Amino acid sequence: MIARRLLCAALLISLAAAAANADEAPTRIFHIGIVAGAQRSDPSHAAFEERLRELGYVQGRNLTIDFVQDNDLDRLAAAVGEFARRGLDVIAAGSQDGVLKAAITATAARSTPVVFRAVDFDPLAKGYIASLSHPGGNLTGVVFEQPELNAKRLDLLTQAVPHITRIILLYDVASLDQRDAVTSAASGLGIPLQAIDRHSLPYGIEQALAGTDGARGDALMTTSSAFGEPAAAIAEAALRHRLPHIGNLRRQAEAGSLMSYGPNISDMFRISADYVDKILKGAKPADLPVQQPTKFELVVNLKTAKALGLMVPPAILARADEVIE
Repeated sequence: MIARRLLCAALLISLAAAAANADEAPTRIFHIGIVAGAQRSDPSHAAFEERLRELGYVQGRNLTIDFVQDNDLDRLAAAVGEFARRGLDVIAAGSQDGVLKAAITATAARSTPVVFRAVDFDPLAKGYIASLSHPGGNLTGVVFEQPELNAKRLDLLTQAVPHITRIILLYDVASLDQRDAVTSAASGLGIPLQAIDRHSLPYGIEQALAGTDGARGDALMTTSSAFGEPAAAIAEAALRHRLPHIGNLRRQAEAGSLMSYGPNISDMFRISADYVDKILKGAKPADLPVQQPTKFELVVNLKTAKALGLMVPPAILARADEVIE
């Protein structure tokens, strides 16, 4: 009798285990592709992957990431096309206009979802989306730059640096809207503006700044996509030519520019990770509103101010989110 009971119990346990295994579906492994100009170790991308982990995605268990980094737009565009042909679940595109245009072309027939991460142009004005609230198609993401921010940077620069008599603006063809915003703002303030297209400068920023002299009242601004040089290279060149420079990224002020004003890029990459998660769970890019920054941070580098012989007004320091001393 005891043996029979033990046998029945063993059978029941085996049946229960078999039923549990039958109900447990195999873990799906999602596959996303990322194309970027910055290295994978860049803080913004690190924030993107950290957010994915917080949302439960673990590489090697339920997630595979193919990451392509290159400074050549044609090679990045080719990578997007390859990702689309392979049928990846989501493509996370960089901020470059050419890459996003390639993503639209490559994914149109396959409807591969594309999430753009902190683009520095207006995707609506370029016709890439139907509207900010309902993008339509297979494209959505986060917009980093807004033309009016450059007017705000110019205002901050004129407050921090007295007696500016000329603004040097470095831009490129992808940031014409930003160039126009700065031109209009400078005209309103009666400050002459010298706008220089990066593509006319085969030798980069040093060529652009040749002949400038901060002692004459010059100051420097750069649009978000104007130069591929690292933040430190721009900051060092500006300081050599005694040019107060305001950038749009925190890392520029940290690298030695006088100031920076703009959204937090890492926060925006985290938002784009949220969108990847939503899409992997079944949401359609067409229904996910394009996100825009609502919080902006001002960073002031007092070491650079001292090197330039500037006294930053207390009002600017009081409103700064961070002061580097």
